[in-house]
Amino acid sequence: MATLRRLREAPRHLLVCEKSNFGHHKSRHRHLVQTHYYNYRVSFLIPECGILSEELKNLVMNTGPYYFVKNLPLHELITPEFISTFIKKGSCCALTYNTNIDEDNTVALLPNGKLILSLDKDTYEETGLQGHPSQFSGRKIMKFSSEESTMMSYFSKYQIQEHQPKVALSTLRDLQCPVLQSSELEGTPEVSCRALELFDWLGAVFSNVDLNNEPNNFISTYCCPEPSTVVAKAYLCTITGFILPEKICLLLEHLCHYFDEPKLAPWVTLSVQGFADSPVSWGKNEHGFRKGGEHLYNFVIFNNQDYWLQMAVGANDHCPP
Repeated sequence: MATLRRLREAPRHLLVCEKSNFGHHKSRHRHLVQTHYYNYRVSFLIPECGILSEELKNLVMNTGPYYFVKNLPLHELITPEFISTFIKKGSCCALTYNTNIDEDNTVALLPNGKLILSLDKDTYEETGLQGHPSQFSGRKIMKFSSEESTMMSYFSKYQIQEHQPKVALSTLRDLQCPVLQSSELEGTPEVSCRALELFDWLGAVFSNVDLNNEPNNFISTYCCPEPSTVVAKAYLCTITGFILPEKICLLLEHLCHYFDEPKLAPWVTLSVQGFADSPVSWGKNEHGFRKGGEHLYNFVIFNNQDYWLQMAVGANDHCPP
């Protein structure tokens, strides 16, 4: 009965919200993007926009490639040749693919060259390594992301495939959007919505949920928080794959300059989701799946260069930085 009761409990998460300005000398936006290494989905939403600029579209279409290497022995990642070819010449990320972090052996190579092993008890004892117990109770495919074109030739003796991220572009019409004020994370009654309300609303938009709250809709009764406004068009772009933090930094920087020329939109958003079965979230913070596996962040970029930053992880993870 206790197990059944736990299964019925809704997954909990930790959500941290903060506000700052991109021009502030203590702004943490670059550091937090650069240390969230394992990103599989990036989405941005631009209200009052029907088409992307060529510059932004080219940036979106050039976020890859990344590589799958099948049956790669772990010792290949610690050979002097690999270290000199990839680690010392720039950043290289790698992550085991199609593993369950709470059950399987999982490996992650950080851009700084650190190798993180999340091992089951038997494998840990066989290796003879010194480590510490995880707070979450074989050979696999590894997924790599690197700027170097030498990846294909270096791993040519293994089964290696090059992949490009998938890009989905869509125009949302007559979208009801929350009214926001950059200075008010907690919102003001009848004036602006709270950051948490926006976070929930974005999740519904990205999931293509009907926000009308009609009486005959038995799938969802969710509706846009109030106060709200209806925009004629909103542009939604979603990129799915293995996406480097450096690419996300470029995208964030471009969106920051979106308001260099006058725009109808008061804000835009950039949302990033990490791999659910990554052994870390930010930096070396341990990450587990449990009931959700979420570790993600969202920027709300305002036309005065203020921004909100929302970071979420599962309740058993370390609090976001």
